[in-house]
Amino acid sequence: MLVRDAMSTVVLTIGPAHTLRQAACLMAARRIGAAVVLDTDAGGLGILTERDILNAVGAGQDPDRETAGTHTTTDVVFAAPSWTLEEAAEAMTHGGFRHLIVLDDDGPVGIVSVRDIIRCWAPVRRHPAILAG
Repeated sequence: MLVRDAMSTVVLTIGPAHTLRQAACLMAARRIGAAVVLDTDAGGLGILTERDILNAVGAGQDPDRETAGTHTTTDVVFAAPSWTLEEAAEAMTHGGFRHLIVLDDDGPVGIVSVRDIIRCWAPVRRHPAILAG
């Protein structure tokens, strides 16, 4: 199975000036764990994850004053839609992260997470009522 088959095509793109609270609200509303941070001045894409926000809040930083740009990971590993899920899982394991931005020639087209990969690899769980019926 390929990354394109597992990735979420809901890509939240925010700017570096968004506050952590704004980013968290947008991520929560979409039920996603990462946002792509587009910083044209700094020359590219980064990623802000729920872990980045938790680390900042846990360190006592004010989510209404701290910006996404300050907490964005800019040394990002990108995946291609044609990667296998094994390649994506290996990149995540090697890098110690849980999300990969998926790029094609036109830019970000999705995000694949550990959860997406597990969902594809794990057997379908059946509800007991369905099995009885």
